[in-house]
Amino acid sequence: MLRRPKDHTDSNPPTDLQPAPAAEMGTEGLEEDGGDEESGSWVDADTKSFLVSMLVHVAVIVGLASFTVVTQPEVLQILIQSTPTEIEPPLLDVVSDLAYSEAPSEEIGANSEGLADMALSTAASLATISELPSTPIDVSIPTGELNVSIDIQKAIGITEAPNAVKGMTGVGVTGTDGAVDRITYELLQAIEQRPTLVVWLFDSSVSMAKRRDEIRNRFDRIYEELGIVQEEKKKRSAGVDLSQPLLTGIVSFGQDVKFLTKNPTADLGEIREAIEGIEVDESGVEMVFTAVKTVADKYKTMRVSRGPDDPERNVVLITITDERGDDAAAADEAIALCRKFGIQSHVLGVPAPFGREFTYIKFVDPDPKYDQTPDWRQVDQGPETLVPERVQLGYQDNYYEEPVIDSGFGPYALSRMCYETGGIYFSIHPNRKVGQRVQASDVEAFASRMSYFFSPDVMEAYRPDYLSDSEYMNRIKKSPLRAALVQAAKLSRVGTLDKPKQVFIKREEATFIRDLTLAQQESARLAPELFQMCAMLAEGEKFRSRETSPRWLASFDLSYGTALAAKVRAESYNAMLAKAKRGMPFEQKESNTWNLKPSDSVGGDSKLEKEAKLARELLQGVVDQHPGTPWALLASRELDHRVGWEWEESFTDLNPPPRNNNRPANNNPPPPARDDEARMLKPPPPKRPATKI
Repeated sequence: MLRRPKDHTDSNPPTDLQPAPAAEMGTEGLEEDGGDEESGSWVDADTKSFLVSMLVHVAVIVGLASFTVVTQPEVLQILIQSTPTEIEPPLLDVVSDLAYSEAPSEEIGANSEGLADMALSTAASLATISELPSTPIDVSIPTGELNVSIDIQKAIGITEAPNAVKGMTGVGVTGTDGAVDRITYELLQAIEQRPTLVVWLFDSSVSMAKRRDEIRNRFDRIYEELGIVQEEKKKRSAGVDLSQPLLTGIVSFGQDVKFLTKNPTADLGEIREAIEGIEVDESGVEMVFTAVKTVADKYKTMRVSRGPDDPERNVVLITITDERGDDAAAADEAIALCRKFGIQSHVLGVPAPFGREFTYIKFVDPDPKYDQTPDWRQVDQGPETLVPERVQLGYQDNYYEEPVIDSGFGPYALSRMCYETGGIYFSIHPNRKVGQRVQASDVEAFASRMSYFFSPDVMEAYRPDYLSDSEYMNRIKKSPLRAALVQAAKLSRVGTLDKPKQVFIKREEATFIRDLTLAQQESARLAPELFQMCAMLAEGEKFRSRETSPRWLASFDLSYGTALAAKVRAESYNAMLAKAKRGMPFEQKESNTWNLKPSDSVGGDSKLEKEAKLARELLQGVVDQHPGTPWALLASRELDHRVGWEWEESFTDLNPPPRNNNRPANNNPPPPARDDEARMLKPPPPKRPATKI
């Protein structure tokens, strides 16, 4: 028992506050109440042991509980041994034969006339009105009110995209209808995006009369199709002003530019009247790029943003012409203006002749008061590149006789304008037949004379470099191969042994030597020019491995191979004549004539044999590596001409019997004289002067 110490009752407590000794406190303040407890201890030894043991066990249990043991559940595996039921897939009808219609399409889509519309079938296009029959379904939707408060903010930015979409330049079609159908499709896409202004620029030259009539007759169908879309947009967009989603302007150009619609209009009658009012420009000058620049400058305000990031209208220019234009110097300015304001420019043009500046069209005067006899007139329709990229050999005396083939693209500047502005250049020719030769007699009126055409799909890999003049020339300077080719192509047209003298009658030795000497003069005249051309190309050939463009490789190999073949052919011809001058006895006693025949042999000259081998390798490489192209066609034709010559003797009758061409056949008496006055017809109509058209 614990007993509290007695309180001190002294009024004066001790000043010393030191505690009393422990022994004294134990005897005076505490008394034991019996038991074995140690003095001053609250817990005995057994209790302490129990508490320590309990704490240790709790710690062990908690520690074990903190460990996680992952066990894999036992999976019951069952093996089913049975034969699975074979399910045969249903038979599908596989379409193995595909065909397309050559008739002009009456609807918008890919089944139109020409290759451009065939290409549309590979693109995803959505029809505004489905052509599939549908069953009306009555769907009742409960009406209700939904209050939505949303603030929509549109970003304001520039009109022109920083990365403009490049256009197409090798779209070949056989008629105006196919090109107009594709243009209609492009206008549909533009109208779906925003209201649109389309300006038609017509070449007013006399050669374009037929093309203008074709487009005018097609206008009703164009705007009927566009009207369908407009009505559908009105139905879907109640309350939105779509009264004039498409405005049209008509412009003509020749020597001058004329706006035939004072303001853009949606009145189809006014549009048709404007086209009919185009006056023929007799000057023969086509200022096409000046017209494009003038129209773009006038209507550029329609591309200025009204505030939100949405220009007022799309502006689309459609140029119809059959020449390259006489103002190529204005092309850069016209292209820059269209690109700056996002104006798309299409051209309904003609194919450029391969490597030629001009060709000939079959001209039939559209005015019946003039002579209607077909005539061939020169027109400027090429070339397809900025500068010539192929050497010119032969036909220096008769340029008209040189075969004309399609380049696969349009004139360079017009094609570049379409490419840079996101438009399409349509290469229209009614006689386009890939893989078949077109005879001059089959060429339709107002179409150019072209013998061969090529697939646009193949020619796509050979597209020219559509660049500014400065950038184009910079790329040429950086490539020794291109520089050598362009330098050789700039040489004046070099002649070849077109029709060399091959028959030499030996009446007497002096006359025979004189004939051989005169024949040698022609080959000797050609030798320096061909040698210079081959030397230039030989320098470029050293860098051939660096070139990667298939177009430049095909052009170089064809040019070098053709030049080498012409050089070897001329030098071996001269060598064979020199051999004959040294003396060649006849093997047959009756022979008196030496005939020079084409051969693969070059007379044993090792240098000529080496050059002839290289020429054949280059030309054969063009045929093998660039099939279906103009380069392959020209290379194969060159391979058909042998580069060497050989002598062959024969007999020529020096005294043939006279011919009496005036004697009637079968000894019949001559017919009576004709009465020219009775047979006289009225004079033919006058012929239009042969001026530039």
